[in-house]
Amino acid sequence: MIWAGRLTHNNDRNRTALLADLASMGNVPGIALLSLQKSPKTGQAGGWYGRAPLINLGAEIQNYDDTMAILANIERLVTVDTSVAHLAGAMGRPAWIMLAFAPDWRWLLTRADTPWYPTVRLFRQSTVRRWDDVLQAVATALAQEADT
Repeated sequence: MIWAGRLTHNNDRNRTALLADLASMGNVPGIALLSLQKSPKTGQAGGWYGRAPLINLGAEIQNYDDTMAILANIERLVTVDTSVAHLAGAMGRPAWIMLAFAPDWRWLLTRADTPWYPTVRLFRQSTVRRWDDVLQAVATALAQEADT
């Protein structure tokens, strides 16, 4: 999972969450979370006290080859709008992307899917900079997937 984008992105303050905000995902029984987070936000992993274990791979990732190897071996990526979301989509790997209220144009405006990547599912904020509804929807979807 990736909860924060590039700090210099012009919409970063709207598209970045805090790791602590993702606790609802960590409450889904039977899952483990892998952090692919890069950037200074990686430090938030040290404060994780969620139910699910969090394995922090961020420091081990040196390039896109490393990222692709990880994506090839995980069940799905859950991320905010980052380059890794596009990489997973281009690889045909399952990815769930948490989008800001006013996302990048590529994600269009009302769809839960995308014409660009058939393996990607979109979760959208209903209010500016409010992640609670998005995170609850992701946690619910994760629980449904775990039940099947």
